Amino acid sequence: MGKKQLNRIKVVLVESNKSNKWLAQQLGKNEATISRWCTNDVQPSLETLTEIASALNVNITELIKS
Repeated sequence: MGKKQLNRIKVVLVESNKSNKWLAQQLGKNEATISRWCTNDVQPSLETLTEIASALNVNITELIKS
């Protein structure tokens, strides 16, 4: 059984033609941290999800809906 998809950060990055490195720079985070969010190994805080949504110019629901 596959891992439940908890966030869509990777999908939205791809749709926006943005890289993990770009997002890391926007948020002042380590690229490895972004990678772990994208693989759903770790979940960002709600505050961080808000920052990600802002950086990508999307509604926060785009990052979390299945």
